[in-house]
Amino acid sequence: MTLELKGIHHLTAITAQAPRNADFYTRVMGMRMIKKTVNQDDVSAYHLFYGDGIASPGADLTFFDFPTGPERRGTHSINRTGLRVRTADDLDWWKAHLSENGVMSSNIKDRAGHLSLDFEDFEGQRFRLVVDPAAGESHPWEKSPVPTERQILGLGPITISVPDLGRTEPVLTKVMNMREVRTYPAREKNGAIHVFEMGEGGAAAELHVEVNPGMSMGRQGAGGVHHVAFRTPDKAEFDQWVRRATSFGLRSSGEVERYYFTSLYFREPNGILFEIATDGPGFTADEPLETLGESLALPPFLEPRRAEIEAGLQPL
Repeated sequence: MTLELKGIHHLTAITAQAPRNADFYTRVMGMRMIKKTVNQDDVSAYHLFYGDGIASPGADLTFFDFPTGPERRGTHSINRTGLRVRTADDLDWWKAHLSENGVMSSNIKDRAGHLSLDFEDFEGQRFRLVVDPAAGESHPWEKSPVPTERQILGLGPITISVPDLGRTEPVLTKVMNMREVRTYPAREKNGAIHVFEMGEGGAAAELHVEVNPGMSMGRQGAGGVHHVAFRTPDKAEFDQWVRRATSFGLRSSGEVERYYFTSLYFREPNGILFEIATDGPGFTADEPLETLGESLALPPFLEPRRAEIEAGLQPL
């Protein structure tokens, strides 16, 4: 049996304004804060996780809180994050809702094979609301200010920008076992965006690769994306991915235990950081589902430093 990724696991972006970020994503976007913790590699920074009502893998939009300037847009980067809804009527609702909250958005139209609506958050983080009528069961957050039937279902597709598809494509297809399923025109003259699919496919399992050879290199910052993670169901398959990465000569992190999931990090040849992460054990490993995200959660290896860590964080 071919080893396959199941889709998008999470996407981690960057904010320089954690309190405003928490307000925007819980109040305007109606997402549940499912984990309030710190960057395990830099405990001076929050790591905020937003998701659905039960913290499902594939619904996690996360942010590192770094005191940095704005992102410089360009290639060698992740440049748009898809958020899935179920119907065209949902897009109409979201367009009106965003406008009521002072957020400009695009026209609703077909983009990349999906009816969609583009917008940016207050720091310029780029999103695309995508209709996914084939989405399975949803898990709304009962305390969300967004009506149950309008809430975000999860992530996908994710769009990256590279100057040279020839370097990235072998990693996607030969190492990660993705398959190219279609192309569509890019904004850049004569350019194309290549759609790669994982697992059972669909919007939740698509990576879109925009080829921009004439664009300057981007630089990470507030309003930009740090990395994207892909789903593997369990530790047994994760171990196969670690061995596979090694067999192809990829420079990687090896196994990294994040407590809520286990991770493998590596960069594709154009420098974009990828992660493969397990679905479990999940965010209820240290908190009951009913109170996820309400207090600062620290994995056991950071718990002895709680007083020091809390003293260095701004209140949300």
